[in-house]
Amino acid sequence: MIDFQHVLDTIHQTAQKTDDRGKIADYIPELAKVDKYKFGIHLVNMNQENFSAGDSNERFSIQSISKVFTLTMALGLIGEKLWTRVDVEPSGDPFNHLSLLEFEKGIPRNPFINPGAIVVADVLISHLKNPKDEFLAFVRNIADDETIDYNSTVAASEKQTGFHNYAAANLLKSFKNLENDVETVLDFYFHQCSLTMSCAQLANTFYLYINNGRCRRKNTHLTSGQVKRINALMLTCGFYDEAGEFAFEVGLPGKSGVGGGIVALHPNKFCVATWSPGLNEKGNSKLGMLALEKLTTETELSIF
Repeated sequence: MIDFQHVLDTIHQTAQKTDDRGKIADYIPELAKVDKYKFGIHLVNMNQENFSAGDSNERFSIQSISKVFTLTMALGLIGEKLWTRVDVEPSGDPFNHLSLLEFEKGIPRNPFINPGAIVVADVLISHLKNPKDEFLAFVRNIADDETIDYNSTVAASEKQTGFHNYAAANLLKSFKNLENDVETVLDFYFHQCSLTMSCAQLANTFYLYINNGRCRRKNTHLTSGQVKRINALMLTCGFYDEAGEFAFEVGLPGKSGVGGGIVALHPNKFCVATWSPGLNEKGNSKLGMLALEKLTTETELSIF
């Protein structure tokens, strides 16, 4: 039997000794204020046993990790029809590049790059009466945690500097792949990215994806086929143009965010979340990537 607590403690000790932690995403002013030397890790297994080390209970902006939750909600609302508006292929480009979007006539490569997530946000706005409130309630439900909330200061900071996202949304609108007003869609999108959660909260929320679509409250939100597809997308597209490297080094489906968070999972075994704000040149947590590679190496648990 694997001693997960010992493994996490060892990872934390290694992290404490690491000086090169990457660069914080200072293009979002609020994120630039975070202490680069923070590090947390939290793991939950199938029996809902929890193991943690470091700053695992400190909340941070989850950013693009939220795209997994909006995708989950959209699939629950419209099912396979979603794939007529967004593709399922890796982009090979950074998360905010627009060249492929124009070349492929407004169909984003996948739901985890920014244009794809904006289309998913548009779907939710079209099908929900109060999108921000209902999405927040959905995340709280699958997390079994009513304290999760948006950070309005982060959302406002993103709105002030989100010129690439405005360009993407307007390009989508020009190709008729955005049904709602650009301003309305981006207001929702900036709020979803501003969700503030800890490693512990994230790991427990992602329990849904290791438990065949059933959350901690034992409610079923996805079919087994939908879980399989979301996990496949996380493996192939969850790390922008570094997804291949993550699969090669870590060997788990996962999703990162520029707030420094990473969530990864092994279906039917465990889910783990890390947080270290410093990013590598691809926009993924530098220390988080190293920590998860060490986890799968030490435990010999990967999907391969």
